Amino acid sequence: MKRKIVAVLGLPGSGKTEAINYLLKKLNWPKVYFGEVTFDELKKKRLAINEANERKIREELRVKHGQDYYAKKVIEKIEKIPSGNILVESLYSWVEYLEFKKKFGDNFKAVAVYAPPKIRYARLAKRPTRPLTSAEAQGRDYAQIENLFQAGPIAMAEYTLINEGNLKDLYQQIDKIIKGFKLQSPANAGDSN
Repeated sequence: MKRKIVAVLGLPGSGKTEAINYLLKKLNWPKVYFGEVTFDELKKKRLAINEANERKIREELRVKHGQDYYAKKVIEKIEKIPSGNILVESLYSWVEYLEFKKKFGDNFKAVAVYAPPKIRYARLAKRPTRPLTSAEAQGRDYAQIENLFQAGPIAMAEYTLINEGNLKDLYQQIDKIIKGFKLQSPANAGDSN
């Protein structure tokens, strides 16, 4: 059986984490989080977890090791999971998207979560961990679009969720796209697709 790799992507505050958490409950798959690569490096360097340090580390790692560094590190984490389908949270760049397509081919699917900036910035200001001001949120958007070409993976996603309403609306959209995944549940994971 070829495992399925489903990445949930979108700009900060779009609802990626809500979508991933719902998919985790519905599908019971393990998750690999791109942000872990940044947090591992912050811990190693004994730096505080905040927007300025996170951005600095993200950019430093990509300059030092190449734009595909995060994708390669996350693929290593995926390969350590012995079997089954995997959820991936926060794939960002065009290079990362291409690396996943190269590695997993048609078994890799991207789900973009979209919300307009005004809605996202309000969410980011209220989040309990690592809140961002509107200026910080816009700065992060611009950095991710200009430096990582994040718009490419969002544009090429096989599925798009519009997250402008409440969680019930988001969950209903997710339920519809799960049917399109043609995925296996853990109970029949040994069957071929």
